[in-house]
Amino acid sequence: MYVLGTAGHVDHGKSALVHAITGTDPDRLAEEKERGMTIDLGFAWIELPSGREVSIVDVPGHERFIKNMLAGVGGIDLSILVVAADEGVMPQTREHLAILDLLNVRQGIVVITKKDLVDDEMLELVAMDAEEVIKGTVLEGAPMITTSALTREGLPQLLSTIDKLLDSATPPRDIGRPRLCIDRVFIMKGFGTVVTGTLLDGRFSVGQEVEILPLGQRSHIRGLQTHKRKIDTALPGSRLAINLTGIATEELQRGFVITTPGWLVPTRSMDVQLRAISDLAQPITHNAAITIHTGAAEASGKLRLLDKKKLARGESGWAQIILTHPVAVVNGDLFIIRSSRGTLGGGAIIDTRPKRHRRFQASVIESLEAREKGSPEDVFLATLETNQPAELSTILSASNLSPDAAREALQRLASDNRVVLLGFERPGALLFTANGWARLREEARRAAQSHHRQFPLRVGVPREELRSRLKIPPQHFNNALQRLVEEGTLSEERALVRLPSHQVKLTARQQIDANAFLRSLSENPFSPPGESLPEPELLNMLIQQRSVVQVSNNVVFAASAYDEMSRRITEHLKSEGKITVAEVRDMFQTSRKYALSLMEHLDEQRITRRVGDERVLR
Repeated sequence: MYVLGTAGHVDHGKSALVHAITGTDPDRLAEEKERGMTIDLGFAWIELPSGREVSIVDVPGHERFIKNMLAGVGGIDLSILVVAADEGVMPQTREHLAILDLLNVRQGIVVITKKDLVDDEMLELVAMDAEEVIKGTVLEGAPMITTSALTREGLPQLLSTIDKLLDSATPPRDIGRPRLCIDRVFIMKGFGTVVTGTLLDGRFSVGQEVEILPLGQRSHIRGLQTHKRKIDTALPGSRLAINLTGIATEELQRGFVITTPGWLVPTRSMDVQLRAISDLAQPITHNAAITIHTGAAEASGKLRLLDKKKLARGESGWAQIILTHPVAVVNGDLFIIRSSRGTLGGGAIIDTRPKRHRRFQASVIESLEAREKGSPEDVFLATLETNQPAELSTILSASNLSPDAAREALQRLASDNRVVLLGFERPGALLFTANGWARLREEARRAAQSHHRQFPLRVGVPREELRSRLKIPPQHFNNALQRLVEEGTLSEERALVRLPSHQVKLTARQQIDANAFLRSLSENPFSPPGESLPEPELLNMLIQQRSVVQVSNNVVFAASAYDEMSRRITEHLKSEGKITVAEVRDMFQTSRKYALSLMEHLDEQRITRRVGDERVLR
């Protein structure tokens, strides 16, 4: 399904042309009929000689309604630039043409209307004027047809030319992420809320759950129509009416986007490739106040130039747009910017999740250029560079690559060691660029080194402490640590992580203290002294080495004694079923303090469980 859009100056016969070829009057508002002028978007459709159905969006030509024109021209596949034979090229002809050029609508036809009002000489002059104005634009070399809506002259040729051009048009893509930018909201009696727009990038089906952005509210599709026919599934490129459940028309507005839930995040900032119009009156300056139009959305904001001090007529440059309220857009979407002076320029959105950039940074410009012109691998890599670490699902939505293209790019990048993939290739896998992983590896090494320097008698840093310092999501840490160990950056011992080169070394004084403490424990293993514990770091080292086991603040057993006590208590419980603290005291000829501390520790270790004054096995 394809969408055609009209363009041209006010009262040049756009709506009359649409009415003549479709039989549908696109002027639906009473005020439009009274004034004989299109104010808002109009819609119609036609079956071409080939049997192909196409939708038509008729836009207003008056300069006061240029915002409405922009809401309709964003999703068209082929343009019809209308020039009236009795007036020729006019200001809005030029502005509409500039907008088509900025939006890169390459398929188009120049239609000279009202042929019946002029003689052949005037018609030839207007044709020459039109041919001159389209030079250097996307419509240069486009077919030119003269018509009369009144006599219907030229209309069959127009329809066959549309058919021929669409034969070579690129089919609407389907990447499984449907989006419909709302251009009209109304109530239909007996049905409720209905919205219309052009469906992009995927399919919608009746009953499907959808999300409305930037509103953030979910709904379901009760019904679908295209060209007033009910359908169960809508294909990309369709002009579509959607009947939504559970939402009032007052909650919706032009420019909101309907999509599948969970993947598209509205943004208030974007990096863009910007081109100024060729007849710009004054250069575009840094921090200029602008209004952006993309899809059917409109938002005010500020323009930050990244690689130029100002942008003169016809010049291109990189910029960042900061908006006053969020819009739901994806990378690759086209846009127009305007100010009180009129249309300034437009281009393509390159990054919808950018950081704030310093101006004139070569690395920033290089990354943006890679994303604009590069292969899928370049786009994938540049997207990951600014979002890492990121899950594959994030890169899919942020890059706007199709799932197949993104996965193929990932496979090639991973095989070339340009991307590090943690876990299996699935939407939840965590990704780094090679440089990003190198930075994480160095950060992990420094974190372990810092811990060893601060606590030289500890075997290593606890796993959770390291994860927190590296800021790796918990579900990905095991895979990240495994790779760091495999690469030889770190070593792992139980719940501790260390540098491979790290060894616990005692000073001569510490060795003497450790030997003395262990001797004191062996002298009375079941009633060890609690008053002469070594310094905390030395004690912690002995615990980590499992030379000793600390069961309470001031009760520490030699590991051999602790193991024997645990074994004998467990055997007793298996044979007798229960044991008391007093029985433990008597079993080891110790005091109640040691017996109670030991049993509370075994409770904490989930070896035993207290029932009244007795313990049983868990």
